[in-house]
Amino acid sequence: MAKKKFSQAWVHRHINDPYVKMAQQKGYRARAAFKLSEILDTEKLLRRGDVVVDLGATPGSWSQIVRERLLGAGGVIDGRVIALDLLPMEPIAGVEFIQGDFREDDVLRQLHDCLQGQVVDLVISDMAPNLSGVASADSARIAHVCELALEFSCEHLKPDGALVVKAFHGSGFSQIVQLFKQHFVRVVERKPKASRGESAETFLVGRGLKAPRHT
Repeated sequence: MAKKKFSQAWVHRHINDPYVKMAQQKGYRARAAFKLSEILDTEKLLRRGDVVVDLGATPGSWSQIVRERLLGAGGVIDGRVIALDLLPMEPIAGVEFIQGDFREDDVLRQLHDCLQGQVVDLVISDMAPNLSGVASADSARIAHVCELALEFSCEHLKPDGALVVKAFHGSGFSQIVQLFKQHFVRVVERKPKASRGESAETFLVGRGLKAPRHT
């Protein structure tokens, strides 16, 4: 009975969520679109002509935001958006999609080949592992996802590029922040207005690689 009440409360809150309503009005696939939008505005991260990689992209709302901001004259994307996810994603005009597990080397090779030697301006990751409820195991999974995004960014970002990842407050969070600070000149934590107050999620933004592999 308690579970049923909880699910009814969630449905009620979801239906009345202003960001859910705005996402429906604007044609965004998820309310998460507004989280990225606020981060991009606050950090002034995206310019026309940029190459952007969206990790854990499905259902595609972050790719939609990036595409919208890269649109130039005649509705043509000025730049590139490459999206990747384990799950399928409905196509988005002008967005290149790779389906596969980001933890597997052959999927990373596909992504590498898709870039064709281009360096990346911005890596965005709304990836979150399936959580078990066991704090120690979950914090290790979250850290692993963040580390994969960081590793990819160190290999492919421009020296002044940026990485945005989803993380969660709790066990292991300070270690993730410390790891980011080892690799980026500037690291900030952002909790957008669209991120629910009771949620432990937060977003880390790393800017400017300390030891860039591309010059």
